[in-house]
Amino acid sequence: MTTRRTFLKSSGSAAVGIGLVSSLSSTMASCAASNKVNVGLIGCKGQGFSDLKAFLENPEVECIALCDIDDGVLNERAADVEKIRGKKPANLYKDWRKLIENKDIDVVIVGTPDHWHCLQMVAACEAGKDVYCEKPLGRSIEECNIMVKAAQKHKTIVQVGQWQRSDPHWQSAVDFIRSGKLGKIRLVRVFSYQGWCPSIPVLADEPVPAGVDYDMWLGPATSRPFNRNRFHFTFRWFWDYAGGLMTDWGVHCIDYGLLGMDSKFPKSAVAVGGKYAYPDGAHETPDTLATVYEFDGYNMIWEHAQSINNGPYGRDHGISFIGNNGTLVLDRGGWEVIPDSKRMEAIRLQPNKGNGLDFHMRNFIDVVKSRNMSDLKCSIQAGAHVATVCQMGNISYKTGDKVSWDPAKSRFNEEKANALLSASYNNGYQLPKV
Repeated sequence: MTTRRTFLKSSGSAAVGIGLVSSLSSTMASCAASNKVNVGLIGCKGQGFSDLKAFLENPEVECIALCDIDDGVLNERAADVEKIRGKKPANLYKDWRKLIENKDIDVVIVGTPDHWHCLQMVAACEAGKDVYCEKPLGRSIEECNIMVKAAQKHKTIVQVGQWQRSDPHWQSAVDFIRSGKLGKIRLVRVFSYQGWCPSIPVLADEPVPAGVDYDMWLGPATSRPFNRNRFHFTFRWFWDYAGGLMTDWGVHCIDYGLLGMDSKFPKSAVAVGGKYAYPDGAHETPDTLATVYEFDGYNMIWEHAQSINNGPYGRDHGISFIGNNGTLVLDRGGWEVIPDSKRMEAIRLQPNKGNGLDFHMRNFIDVVKSRNMSDLKCSIQAGAHVATVCQMGNISYKTGDKVSWDPAKSRFNEEKANALLSASYNNGYQLPKV
């Protein structure tokens, strides 16, 4: 392990820029066997495995370990890796701590539910691993702060899974916004209307399925009987584990609202919403929410709705920067400018031209080799920033009050809100100390 990490730190491999995608294959083909990057994945069911597949597009990456608390998922993904690379990973674990102890692993992918991110990322940093951590970075503001401290203390490379930061058309949209051509921007509208998110019906508790280590799945979350609604994908709609659409999609879209305006933290946030579409559904997080963030000189509005596709501008997600001269509308498909009267020319759709997730992984691998953290497209500081802003909206919703932020103290001015800065840890687990 020491030899490999020493090599990676000293190799100085040049980063492959977005504009050099055409030379990507020849660059990767030249990688020597000694330049391998050994990866282990924790949490194999959903986005975690999508991340691993994107890693495996790069021939110098080797998957040597998988970890999942569900035997069925673990064995299925091991077979999937074999289909991709011709052999199964050498190590299969149900306890993530065993994976992190493996000295042959250089990079840990944290693809678990949100309530596990902090413990696993911090442990990986302490073990000297570089980390690709899925979004949102943490389940609470305090966790985000701890994770930043851990990465800085141990000097590990951490890329957060906000892959839109590596997508060229998102970057070009920011360049246009900052050109000033839109005129004074007074409102940023960020939205996520997700028709693929239907209601989940109330289900009875049931015995833990065979092959599932449910205690390990719960980890620091509140101990509850097994319920399928709280397991796998739909964990997102329960406060014990996540923050609903606000943190699931908000960290992607609000991130670019902040980036386009080059803004830090809002002065205040006020959120209203509820279970308007499905009041009798099993979900806890609001299926409909509107949040107003107050910044100097402009406001940002976040809105989300589950089971509806028809959002603003005929899009199911996106961001609009509304200026005196025109409005730039941006989503994963591309960006365009809608002029205000004759104050500027319309700009037709500038389409997406590539796979942002693949670009994001390539960027991470290059930085793992070069050790030049300034080249990361989404550093842990960037992930913590937007996760904190999203949590501010959820905290306003939970308290029922407008909340205001003191950036010098990294706290709210309201004690009711400060009580929600940290996530509760249970079952013998404790918040990491860094």
